[in-house]
Amino acid sequence: MSDIKKIKEEYLEKLKSNLNIETVNKIKTELFGKNGQISNSFKNLGSLPTDERKKFASDLNAVKEELQNIINIKIQEIEIKEINSKLVNEKVDVTLPEREINRGKIHPVSQVIDEISSIFSEIGFSVEEGPDVENEHYNFSALNTPDHHPARDMHDTFYLDNNKELLLRTHTSPVQIRTMLNGKPPFKIIAPGRTYRSDSDQTHSPMFHQVEGLHIDKEINMGHLKGCLNYFIKSFFEVDKIKMRFRPSHFPFTEPSAEVDIGYELKDGKIIIGEGDKWLEILGCGMVHPNVLKNVNVNPNKFQGYAFGIGIDRLGMLKYGINDLRAFFETDYRWLNHFGFDPLDVPSNYRGLSR
Repeated sequence: MSDIKKIKEEYLEKLKSNLNIETVNKIKTELFGKNGQISNSFKNLGSLPTDERKKFASDLNAVKEELQNIINIKIQEIEIKEINSKLVNEKVDVTLPEREINRGKIHPVSQVIDEISSIFSEIGFSVEEGPDVENEHYNFSALNTPDHHPARDMHDTFYLDNNKELLLRTHTSPVQIRTMLNGKPPFKIIAPGRTYRSDSDQTHSPMFHQVEGLHIDKEINMGHLKGCLNYFIKSFFEVDKIKMRFRPSHFPFTEPSAEVDIGYELKDGKIIIGEGDKWLEILGCGMVHPNVLKNVNVNPNKFQGYAFGIGIDRLGMLKYGINDLRAFFETDYRWLNHFGFDPLDVPSNYRGLSR
């Protein structure tokens, strides 16, 4: 028996076995690799007599083609077998119930900020932002806050250095200062954002959210302030009528200053905003102090304006019946799922703020 026939019969016998893809590839290398048996046989053609060379080459090509076809068929059979095995083991039972999809919701604070921004943007206010880490000048001095004012004390303010020059802003009023220093009047802005004070209980948090408004122009007076706030409160609480009163107060950055109360009543343990016989303090406001205007290079004899500050978290609690401020920041998914809002339900006065 010739060497060619021996090689053929030996490997045909091997290929009849139940092989995996690695073994078949190994056989393929043994036959057709650089030093494989078929490859070496072709290299030896030159050493054969001329009359035997042609027949040997023909027989060798026939064996090579036959073994290649068998190996290719074997590889295809193994691959099909593996695919069928995967289909059986990895099949999807379409009769199983679908998995519940947990859809994210908009946090009430984010919703309230969007509602506030929507209302004020419709009466010409733009939205401005500033850094959470402020310096003493923008947070206090430029706002006419005297050195002895209790707001500067460490038990009220989070200072970031021993010199009390860097701090976490206690209100968003510094945004007003930055805006006025970087531009020229008139100004008509709101500044929502995070603020920080050393306080924590059921209705107070060390970090909370506030929006402040500022309108500076010629011949602005308290009447404009009252009209603006009346429009905002009615729009935000989505009521047609609102009882509102201004109580004299004191803030270093406004003169005169006032706190605003709104009417409400209790029904079934719930606060109903509108025309009730009870009063609820909701915000602080006043006419911008002339010293503040001087500090930002605005002539107080030519320009006047009003400012106001509102607690965003408090507004959300009143409107949506949330009785503990701390719940806003506890990252409880169950709470957010209950009080959260649809991400696609963008607040708008024209189609309802809180549908």
